[in-house]
Amino acid sequence: MSKVKIFSPAVPNMPWQDRSEGKTTGCADAPIWRYNENPIIGRNPVKGVARIFNSAVIPYEGAFIGVFRGEQTNGIPYIYLGRSQDAIHWDFESNKIDFVDEEGKPFMPVYAYDPRLVKVEDTYYIIWCQDFYGAAIGMAKTTDFKTFTRIENPFLPFNRNAVLFPRKINGNFMMLSRPSDSGHTPFGDIFVSESPDMLYWGKHRHVMGKGNEWWESLKIGGGAAPIETSEGWLLFYHGVSGTCNGYVYSIGGAILDIDNPSIVKYRCENFLLTPEEWYEERGFVPNVCFPCATIHDSETGRIAIYYGAADSYVGLAFTEVDEIVDYIKNNSKLSESDKEIGRR
Repeated sequence: MSKVKIFSPAVPNMPWQDRSEGKTTGCADAPIWRYNENPIIGRNPVKGVARIFNSAVIPYEGAFIGVFRGEQTNGIPYIYLGRSQDAIHWDFESNKIDFVDEEGKPFMPVYAYDPRLVKVEDTYYIIWCQDFYGAAIGMAKTTDFKTFTRIENPFLPFNRNAVLFPRKINGNFMMLSRPSDSGHTPFGDIFVSESPDMLYWGKHRHVMGKGNEWWESLKIGGGAAPIETSEGWLLFYHGVSGTCNGYVYSIGGAILDIDNPSIVKYRCENFLLTPEEWYEERGFVPNVCFPCATIHDSETGRIAIYYGAADSYVGLAFTEVDEIVDYIKNNSKLSESDKEIGRR
């Protein structure tokens, strides 16, 4: 039994692999280890789809379901549905998800990528990046993974990396996002916004800015949906650095205040995972570890982290809540803006 409690349903059949002796993240000492059989999704997984990466999965009806960024062979990304019995080996539907509007009429985005999938109460929400006369956030809801109904875009352009919290806080839906520009943004901080109805969003608050360490010195953005724990909201996010050969995306960790997540309680100075394996360093976009989802078991404290690798593959890594929370707390370094309520 973990000393740090996870507040979510138990998932006894979640994917898991024990850590090999001495195996962590390589040059870091963070208590995260990669799945030995990575990548779990390779190239050309579906007819007409060259690569699947930056995708999100969730437990569903005793098995697992996911929404996947499928980069079509024509270069246009869309979202595909996948199902799995073990959350490692996936069967994908051959056609992209058909979205409809509130009247049930077809309502497809021009493109859609980097989806997140979060259950709040009895509804599953898909959040992605799309064109809304510029890069912006798209959203849809489903209760049965058969009908996917678009709901209003929460924000104006330009914005990316929207991540919904898995429950309401103080009666409101809460969502992280990363305001940006119309291009491949060379900047970005994480903000949190709230809504009483998933229609009108406001009370925007700053959460975290880029860090002083090399791995998050350019920009940061939300990753997997926050995990509710007895220490606060456990957040796996991505940090980006600029090099003479392009960007490098690494995975970082923080713990946000449980009642006011614009306040950062702990923020790990070190990266938790950075590109080191061939499937992270070599691909369509090299040197990328991009977290999008976790599966976690409240009984054992086990956490499986799903991340996009080099914009070409899906990787899987593991940790335990006690170890990762202790590591983040023991290596925490906060800025003054981290500790603020985020309103100016």
